[in-house]
Amino acid sequence: MTFYTVLGAAGFIGRHLVRHLRARSLEVRTPGRGEPLTGDLGRVIFCIGLTADFRQRPWDTLDAHVAALVDLLRRGNFSSLVYLSSTRVYIHLPPDRSGEESAVLPVDVADPGDLFNLSKLAGEAACLAHPNPAVRVARIANVYGDDLTSDNFLPSIIRDALERGHIHLQTALASAKDYVSVGDVVRCLHDMALGGSFRLYNVASGRTVSHGEIVGWLREICGCTVSVEPGAPELRFPPLSIERLRRDFGFTPAALDRDLRALVEQYRR
Repeated sequence: MTFYTVLGAAGFIGRHLVRHLRARSLEVRTPGRGEPLTGDLGRVIFCIGLTADFRQRPWDTLDAHVAALVDLLRRGNFSSLVYLSSTRVYIHLPPDRSGEESAVLPVDVADPGDLFNLSKLAGEAACLAHPNPAVRVARIANVYGDDLTSDNFLPSIIRDALERGHIHLQTALASAKDYVSVGDVVRCLHDMALGGSFRLYNVASGRTVSHGEIVGWLREICGCTVSVEPGAPELRFPPLSIERLRRDFGFTPAALDRDLRALVEQYRR
């Protein structure tokens, strides 16, 4: 019988993934941190990782994104493995370049913020060096959903809009990212665990959304006010290609503008 091992099941994506799989009557195992990964692991989905606090925890970041993965790749008994990486690795591409999986990616080893990118790219390289073609990498964009306590950008400004009635941005209104729903993410991870003609996929909406668009929608929904820090930097990610997902899995992403009102209501409740 096919079963799944979800590592990092206590995290935001991991929780939703376990719920998605069990809703389909699939057997899911969720080993805790430090629990030995022995015996047959079935189809592994590696959700272990750090996000907003990686700058304060560099050694934990390397342990989570590289060391734990390499140990599993070297010793683990699994039929397939999906490693969760991030589309943040495209941050240094010019905004007029397309973020395609085949792009050559620049990094800056002197930039503390690039430790996250370097660790994820090292994890990707380890996966792609594995001889099993069913070891795949999912580069995931900015995930939205009921991650109510997260310090990431979107949850933070929704909370500010509801609790304070005011959003103060530290980055320019023209800053832009790709946002993908957690429901889309878990469906794509499940598809990738089962197959696919590529070993590396962007899991994204394929559309960049500016901070200005988001706060405009939130003004309409919540009636909040908005200010921007003087001299705030502009941070724009390139548009992300999702052609591999479309081709292999018939992927049609949800859209943040259509989901935002319901998302705000979740936070309000």
